Amino acid sequence: MDPVTIFFIATLMMLANGGVLGLMHKDLPLPMRPAAASWRIATLLFAGGSILFAAQGLNPPAYTLALANALVMFGFTGYLRALRQFYGLKDQLWVMVPAALGTVAVFWLTLGTADVGGRILTVSVVWSVLMVACIVVLVSQERRDGARSRRVMAGLFTAVALFVLFRAGYFVVIGVNPAFSVLGAGAWMNIATPMVAATLPVIGTTAFLLMCSERIRRQWERAASTDYLTGLPNRRTLVEMGLKRFEQARTSAASGGFGLAIVDIDHFKRINDEHGHEMGDVALKHVAGRLQSACRGAELPARQGGEEFVVLFDNLQLHDAPAAGERLRQAVAQAPFTAGDLVLPLTVSIGLAVLRADDTHFDSLLRRADEALYVAKATGRNRVEIAPERAMEPSSTGSGVGLPA
Repeated sequence: MDPVTIFFIATLMMLANGGVLGLMHKDLPLPMRPAAASWRIATLLFAGGSILFAAQGLNPPAYTLALANALVMFGFTGYLRALRQFYGLKDQLWVMVPAALGTVAVFWLTLGTADVGGRILTVSVVWSVLMVACIVVLVSQERRDGARSRRVMAGLFTAVALFVLFRAGYFVVIGVNPAFSVLGAGAWMNIATPMVAATLPVIGTTAFLLMCSERIRRQWERAASTDYLTGLPNRRTLVEMGLKRFEQARTSAASGGFGLAIVDIDHFKRINDEHGHEMGDVALKHVAGRLQSACRGAELPARQGGEEFVVLFDNLQLHDAPAAGERLRQAVAQAPFTAGDLVLPLTVSIGLAVLRADDTHFDSLLRRADEALYVAKATGRNRVEIAPERAMEPSSTGSGVGLPA
């Protein structure tokens, strides 16, 4: 297959992939659309450059070649911009600088001095700089994005960048004939160049779509497991994690214990009645943030519903329970809720239960913590009540700590 045919086939594939991305544009979430638009434009720039490379013989070759290289350089720029937008990084002017400088240099080296070697080296450097920048963006997102498609994309950019550097070194070593043309038949490098260059707009677009798909899937999973208002795990996640930790604590000899606290905001209805439900929602988020900041290690705060929260404790023994509960209570009591000119001191009542031998199910632990919470409410609020250690003891005689409201 000759280079012209490869360029034409690659162009058709780029246009097809760009068209698919365009058709899917409105189905993507709004935050992803700018990145998708930039990626689609970059792919179209690549397609334009590819068709110009293939059509050199039908036009003034020098102008066509310079413009083709410029389009491809700005295509790489578009991919860099798309990845930065995808990960929420701000647009910065420096992103455009390599392609802009490269375009000026290529037009001079093509139309002014006819320096083929200089043009190849310039284009290779610009491509490599832009691809390395793309790789840096992708690698830097490892902690927040473990998607395989991101790794595939990083690997793809790395492979193409290595080929571009190899190609530049190849021509430096063997030298470049002034009559060199990428359309020249018979040279293996002329066959390989369009094939490798087409992998980014063709395979890369597929990888980009997979990145979008995986992010949407993660967002749905997060929405299904997270409370929409506070950002804490919701009741569904609470039950799943509670059951898992409960069973681990019951069956593992190495377990350091397990417990949970039910946390209820005192007089929350009064906030809604006097200041409105919107202010009540802000108060809920405030308390959620205070509880989250007070948790340590693997402790998990979750919203059970209404004004009620649950905190799961690993490695918790009965003698440590009062201090653990007080840590939560004080985190809320010591930070009054403020919204504009409004300052409201908030307190919470807490019922805390620690796993004991006769707890056969996670619900039994929840029930005992709820009973302890009832006692905390009935005996003055703004306090911590610990569920009794033994089953034969009435729950109402649990040890209370804290300050009366």
